[in-house]
Amino acid sequence: MLQTYYENNDKFLIAVDCIIFGFQDKELNVLLTRRPVEPLKNEWSLMGGFMENGESLDQAAEKILFRYTSHKDIYMEQVGAYGDVDRDSGGRVVSVAYYALVNAENFNTSRAKKYDAKWLSVSKLPKLVFDHNKMVEDAIKLLQYKASNQPIVFKFFDEKFTLTELQDLYEAIYQMQLDKRNFRKKLSNMNLLDKLDEKDKVNSRRGAYYYTFNKERYEKFIEEGNRFSL
Repeated sequence: MLQTYYENNDKFLIAVDCIIFGFQDKELNVLLTRRPVEPLKNEWSLMGGFMENGESLDQAAEKILFRYTSHKDIYMEQVGAYGDVDRDSGGRVVSVAYYALVNAENFNTSRAKKYDAKWLSVSKLPKLVFDHNKMVEDAIKLLQYKASNQPIVFKFFDEKFTLTELQDLYEAIYQMQLDKRNFRKKLSNMNLLDKLDEKDKVNSRRGAYYYTFNKERYEKFIEEGNRFSL
């Protein structure tokens, strides 16, 4: 009875598509590739692939991220599922989208070049295959929400950053300008950053101090009932 129940129902392909975000040149960018197969071969696409037997959704996403980036332990989060009947002209495919955050400046693009992958600004995205533009839009909304109440933006940096770089990143994510005084006041009130003796003398004429995010102080900050808000 149980076997018949499963056999008599339709089966679909499950895909995973990854929205890989990186911060570069004051822009929030997404890593895109040229689709390698028909339909819509050579059109711009997100990084994706099918879930295999024995894989969870998270494992499939990790596999795809490694395939295209050669990086492991990348911060990622599920955005949602996309299952419109005609969303994929190649067949009946349900796709689950994930977004991932990487440090674009230290990103090894050698693996990505193999797939003709490029960083493109989210503000100037071309038309992508299927419903991938919708996936990016949804991922940006989720990223904006999470960035406002969780310290996930520090995943974009290789530990240290200047306050200007941090504000530039938030402005790129929110796609709007922020008041410098209010932004720094909020940071100061939460007291979650450690100021380093080192200065950035390349991008700042006078030299801007570098900071790091203090994870231990953040955990204590939350335990005491405080709320992260930027």
